[in-house]
Amino acid sequence: LLFGTHQSECYLITDKSRLTQVLTNFINNALKFTTQGTITLGYEFNREDEITFYVEDTGTGIPQKDLPSIFDRFVKLNTFMQGTGLGLSISKSIVEQLNGLDFKGMYGSDFLHTWDKTTDELKALYIVADALRELRENNVSSKIFDSGLAVSLFRDNSTRTRFSFSKAANLLGLELQDLDEKKSQIAHGETVRETANMVSFMADVIGIRDDMFIGEGHKYQTTFMDAVKEGYRDGILEQQPTLVNLQCDVDHPTQCMADMLHVIHYFGGVENLKGKKVAMTWAYSPSYGKPLSVPQGVIGLFTRFGMDVTLAHPEGYDVMPEVEEVARKNCEKYGSKFHKTNSMAEAFTDADIVYPKSWAPFAAMEERTKLYAQGDKDGIDALEKKLLAQNAQHKDWACTEEMMKLTKDGKALYLHCLPADITGLSCAEGEVDNSVFDRYIVPLYKQASYKPYIIAAMIFLAQVKDPVRALMAMDEGKEQRKSF
Repeated sequence: LLFGTHQSECYLITDKSRLTQVLTNFINNALKFTTQGTITLGYEFNREDEITFYVEDTGTGIPQKDLPSIFDRFVKLNTFMQGTGLGLSISKSIVEQLNGLDFKGMYGSDFLHTWDKTTDELKALYIVADALRELRENNVSSKIFDSGLAVSLFRDNSTRTRFSFSKAANLLGLELQDLDEKKSQIAHGETVRETANMVSFMADVIGIRDDMFIGEGHKYQTTFMDAVKEGYRDGILEQQPTLVNLQCDVDHPTQCMADMLHVIHYFGGVENLKGKKVAMTWAYSPSYGKPLSVPQGVIGLFTRFGMDVTLAHPEGYDVMPEVEEVARKNCEKYGSKFHKTNSMAEAFTDADIVYPKSWAPFAAMEERTKLYAQGDKDGIDALEKKLLAQNAQHKDWACTEEMMKLTKDGKALYLHCLPADITGLSCAEGEVDNSVFDRYIVPLYKQASYKPYIIAAMIFLAQVKDPVRALMAMDEGKEQRKSF
């Protein structure tokens, strides 16, 4: 290994570890293709404020026609050499995407609400999610643990989020253990503090869903984690697990982050989202009591990226006022737009994205929580009948073919967290016409496919001190996910 012609001294203000890893990656790449001769590392001054680093070698070389492709992800110019080709691409991604992003606050932190995180932290999470996905797609192991537990606690039913959490844990090398409260000692008076500490031994991440009761879900998650942190401080736990909110009464961050990553890819990048109109609308459902956390999560996140967000619902179907305030403050800070309407047609008109989904009125959910706390079964039954009758008055709030024609060029991106109430398929009358849903079934399933990687990225950034170095090392490590 040689060093290039001596240049004048210079001082850089940069991230030392990232720059070192980029240069190391270039050298390692050269080593793969240089069986004899030399490798030279050097730098040149392009102008007063710019330096170009270079690596030259006497190896096989790169044909002139292939030079434009060397930074494309997973391009390999010599198929007989080991490796995936990811290294140079990730190096370029570091420089182009992560340069200037401050996401150090993600390390050692929990993920409760998207609005608790900075925009830089959210952008970094998307980059890491994409990198983890590409590693897996190219048969590269992304395990950062060789042992440890991921503990899940679902206090409400789940398919997509339950399996997404399981897949994310497995992707990173953790074993999943689901806490079934019916099989635990909780029914016999075990306190939250005790449960939290007992399940956290040798655990690296805790995932909790608690979305059924307004004012209780987020409270339970924070109470649980306060007990965990206290246990760590007192020396009961040898490490402090990360909490991932798998949906509470306030936000559904794993869902809404996956929704946004799908939107980013669909429109070709974050830079193309500014000014896009999003219709987050209530839609009729033959059931009642659906959580508010998805619409709240959407208005709290999409307004972070310069989008024009319309929240539409019939009178009386309001969401939490404090989350609406989050959306309004985002508009002031990020140049977005947020307004409300009681007209689904108005929201759909010229929309680039539509998200028609049912939810229960905030006031009714507050009342429901109080009735359950009082054990008032008759009151709960009466409230259910009232809400079902109220829903039935708004059956025209549905994503029909006629409604879709109002959208931009009649081709808005249709989103749903699934499962949807599909008219003529899963119910007689519901949120969306069967023909509309069927037309969008492929992008809908793609939307869902991002969630495991979003959750994995949340865990990764909370557990790995230098994520960039770790990702690049994974590619250099040559460890395949599947050997045969």
